[in-house]
Amino acid sequence: MNGLETLRTGLEAIRAHRMRSALTVLGILIGIAAVIMTVGLGEGAQAKVSSEISSLGTNLLTVSPGSSTSSSGIRGGFGSATTLTQKDADALASKTVAPAIAAVAPTSQDEEVLTAGTTNWTTTVVGTDADWLSVRARTVVEGRFLDDQDVADHADVVVLAPTTASELFGFEDPVGQTVNIGGIPMTVIGELNSVGGSGSSSSATSSQDDEAVVPITTAADQIFGGTTRDSVSSILIEATSSSTLTAAYQETDDELLMLHHITTPTDADFTIATQQQLLSTATSVDKTLTVLLAGIAAISLLVGGIGVMNIMLVSVTERVREIGLRKALGATPKLIRRQFLVESSILGLSGGLLGAVLGIVGTQVLPSLVNQPMSLSVWATVGAIVIAMAIGLGFGVYPATRAARLAPIDALRNE
Repeated sequence: MNGLETLRTGLEAIRAHRMRSALTVLGILIGIAAVIMTVGLGEGAQAKVSSEISSLGTNLLTVSPGSSTSSSGIRGGFGSATTLTQKDADALASKTVAPAIAAVAPTSQDEEVLTAGTTNWTTTVVGTDADWLSVRARTVVEGRFLDDQDVADHADVVVLAPTTASELFGFEDPVGQTVNIGGIPMTVIGELNSVGGSGSSSSATSSQDDEAVVPITTAADQIFGGTTRDSVSSILIEATSSSTLTAAYQETDDELLMLHHITTPTDADFTIATQQQLLSTATSVDKTLTVLLAGIAAISLLVGGIGVMNIMLVSVTERVREIGLRKALGATPKLIRRQFLVESSILGLSGGLLGAVLGIVGTQVLPSLVNQPMSLSVWATVGAIVIAMAIGLGFGVYPATRAARLAPIDALRNE
């Protein structure tokens, strides 16, 4: 019996038990589709995180204050202290001190209620200077951004992000309108572009499309107030290029240690984070979750493989007389083994191909339903099909071997 004849016989045996074969294929199909969609979900999440972190600004360093300790000895988390000041930002902006730094934007922020007429909206108010636009890689779609004169004059002006502008003014042009922030009337001078995602000047929890930007002097004197008006929440630093990011990091660290009179770097009252560090951490977490979820999905593949073995063992039992007759007519154990391996491989391959189709459709349809990005992974799709066929072969070996070992006389005697 040649290979083509073996394939035809295998297909006929599968068609003879359509329902049983279909259920076996279904087990593999579900496992393959689950693996493809799980990997797609993980890679989509990684791409989304990478895009959002990159949108915070190019070649960005974020300097945050250290932790504080209350009078009762309770230590706050990083960023709870008020160790960074405007003077620190001014020093880092010096080309003599830090030639690898292109721009510096000190920021202070807090949640405030904005009111326009009878409409109100709570959002993040960011106090900063003119360099914030460049450091954060943002643009203005209407009006203008803050300038140095606004900061020097403590001007009552504000630039709104698109979501904030929409919530306060609907479809009206916000430029020229008046917004009250903490009871202070502010004139809207511009509207920022939409970038989507999350992450503000020093937080990764608020939307970049939902914030209001004011001069840092105005924020300190009229909106936030407090006894430490010269302190800032963070200092955003843009390196001159990606190749000088390490140099900018070192210059920032050295200058702040000197300004804060700290001789031991481990005692620093500030932390410096790079976009690469944030991206590396986020990607590592996403990869771990992807592997975990893919492992869970792979369990269903194992179940599908056990289903293949079960169906082939049942087939061997039902076809004992057929096997005995074929052996009596000269069929070798190798041929009998090949016959059953072909049948199990067909079941595995069918489940793999149908599962791949379902997985591909799922990666295209599910993102709009679950509001999460999904990527179609070619290696995961091809690998899943290969694994499905390997499962068919692997779990078909024992039934095929059992069939090949049947003695012709015993098989013919079986009723």
